[in-house]
Amino acid sequence: MPRMSGDASDEPVEIPITGELDLHTFRPDEAGDLLDHYLTECQRRDLLSVRVIHGKGTGTLRALVHARLRRSPLVAGFAQGNEHSGGWGATLVTLKPRNS
Repeated sequence: MPRMSGDASDEPVEIPITGELDLHTFRPDEAGDLLDHYLTECQRRDLLSVRVIHGKGTGTLRALVHARLRRSPLVAGFAQGNEHSGGWGATLVTLKPRNS
């Protein structure tokens, strides 16, 4: 499981690998590396559909997430969430299968 700091004490936090990553509790400077590690672990576990919750806010975190997804060799594609999956506060990611 990825371990990233995210609380006020800067102690490592274990993130369960469920196919859904909520970035609300993490600082923007942590989000990129956390996203990369999380997607790697999802792919390793054959969880190829991932929902990343970045919130609506100013759109800064969404832009960071989308930039990382565009550069990731693990990502087959991604799209903004729909009305049932978080709207523009979430991004739905499709990962490539391992060894592809």
